[in-house]
Amino acid sequence: MRSITKKQRISALAATAALVVAGVTAGTAGAGPAPQGSGAGSGAMPVKLTAAQHTKLVKAADSADAKAADAKKLGLGSKEELRVKDVVKNKNGATHVRYVRTFDGLPVLGGDLIVHKSKSGKHTGVTKATKADIAVGTKASKAAKPATPKAKGSVAPRKVVWAMEGKPVLAWETVEGGTQKSGAPNRMHVITDATSGKKIFEFQGIQEGTGESMYSGSVELGTSGSAGAFTLTDASRGGNKTTNLNGGQSGGGQEFTDDDDKWGDGKPGNPQTAGVDAHFGSATTWDFYKNVLGREGIAGDGKGAVSRVHYGNSYVNAFWDDSCFCMTYGDGEGNQKPLTSLDVAAHEMTHGVTSTTAGLIYAGESGGLNEATSDIFAAATEFHANGSTDVADYFVGELIDIRGDGSPLRYMDKPSKDGNSLDSWDSNAGNTDVHYSSGIANHFFYLLAEGSGAKEINGVQYDSPTADGSTLTGIGIEKAQAIWFKALTENMNPNTDYAKARKATVKAADDLYGAGGAESKAVEAAWTAVAVK
Repeated sequence: MRSITKKQRISALAATAALVVAGVTAGTAGAGPAPQGSGAGSGAMPVKLTAAQHTKLVKAADSADAKAADAKKLGLGSKEELRVKDVVKNKNGATHVRYVRTFDGLPVLGGDLIVHKSKSGKHTGVTKATKADIAVGTKASKAAKPATPKAKGSVAPRKVVWAMEGKPVLAWETVEGGTQKSGAPNRMHVITDATSGKKIFEFQGIQEGTGESMYSGSVELGTSGSAGAFTLTDASRGGNKTTNLNGGQSGGGQEFTDDDDKWGDGKPGNPQTAGVDAHFGSATTWDFYKNVLGREGIAGDGKGAVSRVHYGNSYVNAFWDDSCFCMTYGDGEGNQKPLTSLDVAAHEMTHGVTSTTAGLIYAGESGGLNEATSDIFAAATEFHANGSTDVADYFVGELIDIRGDGSPLRYMDKPSKDGNSLDSWDSNAGNTDVHYSSGIANHFFYLLAEGSGAKEINGVQYDSPTADGSTLTGIGIEKAQAIWFKALTENMNPNTDYAKARKATVKAADDLYGAGGAESKAVEAAWTAVAVK
């Protein structure tokens, strides 16, 4: 990962674009791949866990004895402590424990590691964000301590160990609040050297992103309450809730209420309509992660999230915010095109999944991977939903018409068609806006799932090129999404770049379908086709 420059600041608008994605249809695109997990390594698929089962796994892994045993096995120093962030369990009984670290009580940013164990508990490997030893002095220079920003929502500096790249150093992390130019909240994390005061890095914490819906037609909704007082609260999905900001830009929003549990009219003039789309999107994405990938809820703990609609005035964006564990949606140009289509909702919720697993930093190449992950699982959610009104495709945000000309925001088959995104990797990828560098992984995923060249899927035409002139045959979206999810949750870390993503996905394919098999070779070929080697 490269140090970020001022030019690399992530704009809220770009982030919004990332969350916006297209239609819904077919459970499997293309020629119809073999069932997910049907290969030689099907036992490497994640097992479906209830929230209680996931919590039990995390609690066991986070016990003092378990952490001490892992720390000893890893040869960590006496000042280093581990804290469990997540645990993934495979069908074959293997587990993957994701840890964050502290050093002498200070958070180690970039100290993440994943301990891999067999069913018997034997260590089978470790994936580290940094291979460097964490050994720094913890006394900071008073002169180098930054002042607390005055903007609303700012957070006072805290001492941390910065280990994302190079030699770990003592640093200050300051969060600058306020509002971005786009109107989205600002959560700019600024890392400065605790000795010299020099800025090391910065990244944005805001990742922009029966009812009658505007985009998905008539849909069923999970609601609560009784006649005269129904609310958009889905008790069957962890309490997912949708609220109305009514033009506000802060707070939790007001509950939507309805007398007869029949919501919206499919038109933007009815405030409930945007609520219907957002609530439906939240439920559909929840079902995809639970039923396909075995993850119940964004954090795997069975707890729902809040969707806030009608943010600001003519706000052409949407975003995910870790601080409130919520998705927020603007109403678009003239408050007539709310950014609440299914793919947008899935994109935003996936930012939450990434945050609670790999934690890909929202800058540089890792930021491009973060954005692409949201696009990838937005498309996967659409294909799983198999909708008839919002037809599944490999475009991003075509229904919300963010450009005003009916064109998609992004194209996964040929990302450069949007005028900005990268079709393939080059040495400047880490200095490119994350919404445009995401094109590398989006293109990889399309090629892996569907192959190269001209093709029609669900009535939509595609024509995907390759950087090396190769001709590729896809393995199907079900296998492709399984590989990406396993790589994300078991082998990626906050500072994963494109070269490391290639290794992570090859390993995932080896584990799922057999080492050196057709799927692994397809993964390698697809990365080569986007110039990632």
